[in-house]
Amino acid sequence: MLDDASDTTQAVQDTKKLISENHVDAIIGSSITPNSLAMIDVVAEGETPMISLASSAKIIEPVDAKRRWVFKTPQTDAMMASAIAEHASLHGVKTIAFIGQADALGETFYTEVAKFAQLHHINMVASERFNRTDPSVTGQVLKILATHPDAVVVGAAGTPAALPPKTLRERGYKGLIYHNHGVGNNDFLRVCGADCNGTFLPASPVLVAAQLPADHPAKRLALDYIARFEAVRGAGSVSAFGSYTWDAGMLLGHAVPVALKAAAPGTPEFRRALRDALESTRGLADTNGVVNMSATDHLGLDQRARVMVEIRNAKWVYQPR
Repeated sequence: MLDDASDTTQAVQDTKKLISENHVDAIIGSSITPNSLAMIDVVAEGETPMISLASSAKIIEPVDAKRRWVFKTPQTDAMMASAIAEHASLHGVKTIAFIGQADALGETFYTEVAKFAQLHHINMVASERFNRTDPSVTGQVLKILATHPDAVVVGAAGTPAALPPKTLRERGYKGLIYHNHGVGNNDFLRVCGADCNGTFLPASPVLVAAQLPADHPAKRLALDYIARFEAVRGAGSVSAFGSYTWDAGMLLGHAVPVALKAAAPGTPEFRRALRDALESTRGLADTNGVVNMSATDHLGLDQRARVMVEIRNAKWVYQPR
């Protein structure tokens, strides 16, 4: 296990080390979009399957000569952006503004939000950026407020994503606020506090597993994962991010026995067989949904793999609509 420290250069170096020195047959990671994108060339050259834990569809799309070696478990930005646009439309939103991180995550999410907003006849009236280490976003928020949007989408992950909604509330904004799914952890709730009450995010079913309908395809395995995780880390410690790693393990657990029929581990033939087995995954239930991969889809999840969640008093609350 190597830590890339959220640095793209380190991610590339670590990937090269795992392939050339450790001779691994598969890599799980990275957990962020910029690093996952940076790793693609390395795993393609080394012909080593990689399962990313990051959100951007660009990691796996299009499935070309390089991306044929790359898979992922988290829902794509497009899936989550479509959920925001659908929810906003149902709640009468006609204009929307965006404030996101000045990086690949922010840009990718903006592209998808703008696309789905247009499909739902919602006008994008402002688009601002900020750096994860910025102490203030007052300037960007004032520009957004000047356009009087019905809703604001925050395209950011982790605790830095709390700054825009807190600033919006401080400045008296009363409209709807939506978050990127990268905020689905208790640290974000702690930092954002009461300012995030009544805000929404599209999320993994894991976040609200106990509240899901009994027939939801992810409920049983999500609850099982939560019980196992919290038995080790304590009640309330689970987040969606760990489930993506768990699901990567499930993918490999399903594909490795198939690849073993073709070749021995530690060989190029095994890695090629493992890649083929991952791509052939069909009907595999995991903590986020049901995986049906193909030569053009290296995620394999459908719209059942994302739910809309409201934040109420530092709790995640499932929203059927």
